[in-house]
Parts: sequence; structure tokens; C-alpha cells
Amino acid sequence: MSLIFSFIPYIKRLIVLILILFGLAVGFILSKALFDLSIYSNAVFDFMIDKSSYNVAYFSSSLIGALGIISFIGLVLLVGSWVERRMIAKFQIRVGPNRVGIFGLLQPIADAIKLMQKEVLVPAVADKLLFFIAPVAIFIPAILAWAPIPWGPNMTYLNINIGILYIFAVSSLTVPIIFFAGWSSMNHYALLGSMRTVAMMVSYEIPISLSLLSVVIITGTLNLTEIVLWQSSNSIWLGLLIPFSLFTFFFSSTAEINRTPNDIAEAESEIVAGYHIEYSGMKAGLFMAVELGNAVLLGALVTSLFLNGWFLFGLENYIPPYIIFIAKTVAIYIVLIWLRATLPRFRLDQLMNFAWKMLIPVSIINFFMIAIETTIITNLDSSKYIIYLFAIINIAVFVGLIILWSKIFKIDKFSPEKIAPIFAQKIGGIKAMEGTKSVD
Repeated sequence: MSLIFSFIPYIKRLIVLILILFGLAVGFILSKALFDLSIYSNAVFDFMIDKSSYNVAYFSSSLIGALGIISFIGLVLLVGSWVERRMIAKFQIRVGPNRVGIFGLLQPIADAIKLMQKEVLVPAVADKLLFFIAPVAIFIPAILAWAPIPWGPNMTYLNINIGILYIFAVSSLTVPIIFFAGWSSMNHYALLGSMRTVAMMVSYEIPISLSLLSVVIITGTLNLTEIVLWQSSNSIWLGLLIPFSLFTFFFSSTAEINRTPNDIAEAESEIVAGYHIEYSGMKAGLFMAVELGNAVLLGALVTSLFLNGWFLFGLENYIPPYIIFIAKTVAIYIVLIWLRATLPRFRLDQLMNFAWKMLIPVSIINFFMIAIETTIITNLDSSKYIIYLFAIINIAVFVGLIILWSKIFKIDKFSPEKIAPIFAQKIGGIKAMEGTKSVD
């Protein structure tokens, strides 16, 4: 009997290995059948155009693409909240959600059911119409912004020549909606939170615009698909060629979507829950869901603009391109979770000072430098080697700026080993606690 028990660990490992191999085999078969999803929408279009009119065929194929995008966003909203809470728990040496379902996987569904059952309270003095419209309307720009995102070759729902301008215009709709939510609540904290959001978005849209203009001036197009193809044809990621633009876009976007360390609009220690303090039930859940969806959208935009989209060193020929795109997007989302778990929140004055006194002036200088580099690249034949040279120069300048910034603000004086509990030593608090045997 003891001999049989000794083989149990090896049997478990064998079962796990068999399951992994089976999963890989199933994944390989599915990847071959689902390598290019555009053929299915084209098949529906061809079928419907034979049976009906062009308008019906176009509507049917478009409906499939729209349902695919909405299904992905719905899956992200369900799984993303579990991933975020689970990862932050690991960072903070906690367990995280683990009660509802295996590893707590059903916790997001339980939370959604709980929010749906909660009573939706409306303040007596609130503007009822705007108070009701705000949590519903905020979903519109969050969904519309996914339209020009290129998931893969022939997998762009809205392949327009002004894709960047479209995303910039749609995302700007969030500003008045958030202000309506805060103002209609007739709550001082909510109004203050909404005004903070407007101030942040107006301030950080300038460096975002300059970083996107840098991408446009290099690639010569506003089309997201063509930007991805430009990176592939020149064998370089724009994140390496213009690293400061990547940093500017990423950092400024965290202010736009109210993510740590720039979640000033929801500073719980200052203004409770910010602009949605008066919302309860599923209405509050909608605001939280939009923030999570915007974080994943930021990952998709960074992937398309700076990380070469669905291309990954030739692996796109063997792995479905949209899987590579989703993997890069998830990687950026994990970075956002990492930042949330480790960085403290900036003060409002720090955030605004950094935008107007640091980020915007340096972004303007960076834009002119990129314009000069683009002029040189377009007028030389061996442009690919010049691109690599400029990438090295830009990375060196970016690293130099980081070092210079740390020297100016004397970051080293805040290192943990240089911060001693002087106050506690002076007042004798530690000795007093030792006397009560409360500490070792």
C-alpha cells in the first residue's frame, strides 16, 4: 500500500502533463480553424448578398464584428476584475478572492448579481435626468473607441484614414459625461471630483496630442492599421524609436482614465468616491466597469501605436495574429495593475505641475526633434539604418532625461535606507512600547 502512495505524486504530474499536451493539441487545431476570423464575416457577407440586398449583407457582417468586440469587452469586464484583485492581493501578500468558485473565479459574477440587487438611491435634490443618463452615456465612448483598433490583418471594424483623430474625439466625450455625473448629484464632493477630472483631462490631452502627432509625423498616416504596417515594414517598434512619446502617452492616459497613480478624481482619502459618490447599485458598477474597460483599451492603443500591433518576430505566421495582439494588450494591462499595487497617489497640485511645467514643454521639444529626424529619414536612401541610429539616440536622450529629473528633484533622498524613524526616537515612543511588551 505504501508503494502505491509513493507513486501518487508522479501520477498527478503525469495527469497534468497529459492535460497540457491535450490543451496544446486542441489549441493548435483551433488556431488553424480560427487563424483568420475575417473569412467568416466575409462568408456571411457573400451569403447575404446572394439572398438579399447589399445593405442587409453589410449590416449582417458588421453585426458579427460588433458582437465579437462587445463579447471581448464583456469577457474583459468579468475576468479583468478578478485578475486585478488577485494580482494586487499577491503584491500585498494577501489571498484575494478565493471563496466563490475555484480560486474565486466566480467572484465577479457574484459581485455583479449583488450590485444588481442593491437599491439604486437618487438624492432628492439631484437633477434626475442627468443623474440617470450619466452612468449609461459613459459606456458609449468606451465602446465606440474600439472601432478602429486593428486586431490583425483584415480585422479592423472601422478601418478609416482618421483613426487616431476618431479615438481622440470619442474619448473627449467622457469629459462632459463625468462633469454631468458630479454636477447632477448636487454633492460638494462629487462636484469637486468632476471638476478635478475636467482639469486633468484638459491638461493631459495636450501631451497626449503631442505624442500622437509624433507617431503621425513619422508614419505619415492617421490610420492605425497603416501605423502597424509601417512598424513592420521598417522592422522597428515605435516605442523604441520614440520612447519619450510612449512614456508621455502612457502616463498621460492614466490621468485620462483615472488610474493609479493619477486617480485624483476618486481620491478616497480626500473626497470619498469623487464624482460618483452618490451612485449606488449597478449604476456605481457601470462607472467601475468603464474604468476597467478603459484600462484594457489603453493597452490596445499602446500595442497598436508603439508595440507593432499583431506582429511579433514572425510568430504571427504560426499563431493567430489577434492572439498576439491580445497578449500584448494584456501585458500592458498587467503593467497598469503593477503600478496600482506599488505607487502612491499623486496630489492634485503635483499632477498639474508635472503636466504644465514638465511634460508639456519637454513634449514640445521632443516633437520638434522628431520632426527634424523625420525630415532626415525621408531625404536619405538608407533610411532603415538611420532609423536604428535615431532609435539609439532617442533612447539615450530618454534615459538622460530620467536621470536629470531624478537629480533635479533629489529622488535619492527618499530611498528607504535614508529615512529613519527620527520622530519616534525623539519622543521615546519605541521605548514606551517596549515597556508594555507590545513590540519585540
